Amino acid sequence: MADEVDQQQTTNTVEEPLDLIRLSLDERIYVKMRNDRELRGRLHAYDQHLNMILGDVEETVTTIEIDEETYEEIYKSTKRNIPMLFVRGDGVVLVAPPLRRELMVDQTAIKFNSTKVNSKDRTEE
Repeated sequence: MADEVDQQQTTNTVEEPLDLIRLSLDERIYVKMRNDRELRGRLHAYDQHLNMILGDVEETVTTIEIDEETYEEIYKSTKRNIPMLFVRGDGVVLVAPPLRRELMVDQTAIKFNSTKVNSKDRTEE
């Protein structure tokens, strides 16, 4: 019984950066890519190069156009759904796992607090 608890803690431990991605297998993740591309999908597989296979993906591509009359930047987002996608790792900028209430980092429990901090509440120095 104690071995099961120790093994479960070991599998939920984050000691290396890729451990955080390992804990996100079969869960929805957020991936920021180069060229203003964002992906949200279920992580099916990954490797040490951050090549990934994502399922049920929503891709958002943001483009910036300049208005010819006012010279203002106009941001346009294009979304599409993709059932299965291979992501090449050299284009990955950021991987955000799903929010967890508790993660083990080097055998120390870190609990995430979901309260929001208002900028007015901060004291100025």
